[in-house]
Amino acid sequence: MSNDISKLSKKAAEIVLSLPKSTRIRVVSHYDADGISAGGIICNALYREGYDFHATLMRNPFDKGLERLAKEENELIIFSDMGSGQIETMEKLGCKVIIFDHHQYLKSEVGKDVLQINANLCGIDGNYESSGATLSFFFAKTLNAENEDLSSLALAGAIGDKQHIGGIRGFNKEILESALEGGFLKEQMGIKLYGDSLFDALYFSIDPYYKGLSGDKDEIERILDKLNINKNTKIEDINKDKLIRLQSFLLFKLIKAGCPKNILDITIRKRYFSESLGCELERFADLLDACGKNGYRGLGLSICLGDSNAFEEAKTVEKEYKQKILKYLIELEKDETKEVEGMRYFYSESSSLGGVVAGIAMNYILDEKKPLFSIAKKEDEIHVSCRGNQNLVKKGLDLGGAMKKVTSVLGGHGGGHKIAAGATIALEKEKEFLEKVDKILVQQLKG
Repeated sequence: MSNDISKLSKKAAEIVLSLPKSTRIRVVSHYDADGISAGGIICNALYREGYDFHATLMRNPFDKGLERLAKEENELIIFSDMGSGQIETMEKLGCKVIIFDHHQYLKSEVGKDVLQINANLCGIDGNYESSGATLSFFFAKTLNAENEDLSSLALAGAIGDKQHIGGIRGFNKEILESALEGGFLKEQMGIKLYGDSLFDALYFSIDPYYKGLSGDKDEIERILDKLNINKNTKIEDINKDKLIRLQSFLLFKLIKAGCPKNILDITIRKRYFSESLGCELERFADLLDACGKNGYRGLGLSICLGDSNAFEEAKTVEKEYKQKILKYLIELEKDETKEVEGMRYFYSESSSLGGVVAGIAMNYILDEKKPLFSIAKKEDEIHVSCRGNQNLVKKGLDLGGAMKKVTSVLGGHGGGHKIAAGATIALEKEKEFLEKVDKILVQQLKG
């Protein structure tokens, strides 16, 4: 496993270092927490080696984005957290291409100008054991050993992709152990609570989402009065006894709501604090996700490049973003979904927002029987984001495979992971898409 990754990362480093320092290297990454972290790692590593870079964060590298790239005069494009699903287009970009991806790949053999580093081709499970950011980090460390300090950013990306659920493992765990040993991270048990005050922490809590509490001002005030805790208290100022009482209450609330065991197991868990990032890793990942999916992609990348002013600005963006998500989650609590035999679905204003909502709802609101799809209509297309859970994957669910199979028949683009995936298809094919996907999912879950 590590031999393949080491060999390929060394080859990627050789490609970069063969270019004159005057070269401007193109960097393209996904716009979620993992993709922004991955892009940030690569940009930091290139800058430290004396290279200029031009970075873009994309929802997905589909037709329009790739057409723009093909018209640019690039010597090298580095794709992170994407690329393997569009490999045939990558081969036609007219320049050298390096791909760091952990999603499902189309083919293992690629053209001479493309270097594909995909976790799944190296014996690493891209669903749970490696993210775009951890693969990018391994390359950065190969490029220069001093980039070891970027490990915090790498693990924030993996956590942003929910790869800590069930415990950090495999390739990610090797990076975690090295980061702890090197003093880049500090470990501490605790529940996820952050915000300017305890009231803010509970009101804007979307992951975990507390049914009947998150987003409900009156109920939060009632509960905190009952627990004898001032709502304006800063998290760090809550005394130990009151914090334990609050944590117990919140955990019981999740149990009462029927939250899956693997999600309960990460509610109070080991958390990793990074001095260089200025916070706990999951908190950092949440900030990046809010920036990327709320239209502030450049702000997210600026945080990864160490801009402290950007960090403060991102907190405001995060609140706006979470308020939008809360609206959908509260509606889903009222059973505002449509249902067919193999799946549930709802309509959202954007696929990025809908995908986040679907993931949270699967863990904290709905039962575990069927995956949840978000459908967003945009001009002449529909953008689909879908989420499952680990229990459904064990039963045979493969959302990435389903998206790829249906879009190959209907046109458009689709793919992803077994547990989370997406697709873009023509608007007029919505009904046919839903029917075909439903049929595939029913067969998958029958084993």
